Amino acid sequence: MLNNLRLAKFEDVDLSDEFFDSLREDYVGFNTWYNSKLNQNCYVVDNVSKPGIRGFLYLKVEDGEVGDVVPVMAAAKRLKIGTLKIIAHGTKLGERVLKKAFDTAIAEGVSEIYVTIFPKHVGLIKLFERYGFSKCGMKDGEIVFFGELNTHSGDIIKDYPHIALSGHKCFLLAIYPEYHTKLFPDSILHNEDADLVQDISYTNTIHKVYIAKMPLTRMKRGDIVIMYRTTDRPGQARFRSVITSICVVEEVRKKKDFSNLAEFLKFSVPHSVFSVAELRKIYADPDRHYIVRMTYNAAFTKRVIRDKMLDLVGITEQPRWDLRELTEDQVRHLANLGVLNANIIVD
Repeated sequence: MLNNLRLAKFEDVDLSDEFFDSLREDYVGFNTWYNSKLNQNCYVVDNVSKPGIRGFLYLKVEDGEVGDVVPVMAAAKRLKIGTLKIIAHGTKLGERVLKKAFDTAIAEGVSEIYVTIFPKHVGLIKLFERYGFSKCGMKDGEIVFFGELNTHSGDIIKDYPHIALSGHKCFLLAIYPEYHTKLFPDSILHNEDADLVQDISYTNTIHKVYIAKMPLTRMKRGDIVIMYRTTDRPGQARFRSVITSICVVEEVRKKKDFSNLAEFLKFSVPHSVFSVAELRKIYADPDRHYIVRMTYNAAFTKRVIRDKMLDLVGITEQPRWDLRELTEDQVRHLANLGVLNANIIVD
């Protein structure tokens, strides 16, 4: 299966693809506009079952007044989501695309993001509103939605991808290599095959479900989780186990908290690496299982190996690193070593 989101040039994408027909209908002069951008970057989602595409994203950093909307937006450095269309087929692809916009905004150091959406695109509007965007005006029949990146409400979803450490516990959480990149696609290691990143629900979604037999109930909503990818070679953990990602806990449940299988599947299927058959088996297993849902906030730029975590950060060998509590200072040190964008942590 092809990668789900790839960087391309406008000129490398077939404008005659039927995918663009609805955009041509909605925007007068779309082809002319498109052809004026041929040397610029865009993001494309390839169609899996046939030639062509089924997703397109254009991002543009602007610095100044936005005068073609009502009311006019005062001068500021912003990220504009200039063109966005996806055919998600129930795969949470909208979240994946929105995550790319957030990642770009953080990297560019902008204070705002805005996008224009026709009222008929109800699902897309709900997606943006969920992550803190609000209506701020109109433009030629489209609603202008605005997201403020420098204001934090304390709601971990509306504040996404920002993280507040103060007042929350912090944990190191282990994940096996065979599950890691499927669940955290932006955290793929350089020696892994990019084809592991498939266009399926648990890969695309901002929200991740992690299931284990260890008691995850030590974690609470708002707690910070550093994902620790265990070694792929027995006996070489010191130099091959690494931290890759930082997440925030949304919810923790015990398997017995679900009243029936259908409820368990509804919670887990869109965000877990396990198949429906595997989840059915987990539910039927008499052993205890614990489930945590997290937001996938950011990937570390550099992968900090266990050796450095021991020697530089002062994380001791014991207790075990499957679910290990960290101090706030240790998390900040790891974020520094991993070259996490300074705008992610807000306190």
